[in-house]
Amino acid sequence: MNVGRPLTRAERKKYNRAEHERKIKQDLIAKHGQDLGTFYYWLRIMTIRGTQKFREGDTAFIRDVARALENVYSRHAG
Repeated sequence: MNVGRPLTRAERKKYNRAEHERKIKQDLIAKHGQDLGTFYYWLRIMTIRGTQKFREGDTAFIRDVARALENVYSRHAG
């Protein structure tokens, strides 16, 4: 992320969070396979960020993550 200037504190925090979540996803996929790893990743995101968004009153994020979980589940439950 080279924008020609140092990142602000908020930008750095957002970038570090995205990198951390990307690493979590890669680790879970490597450990459990593509579909199950993705499912576990979305569960983890729902737990961490869903709680934050719920406290802020943002239910749209929770609906989006719930749909993502349902999509992965429906591929396997058939």
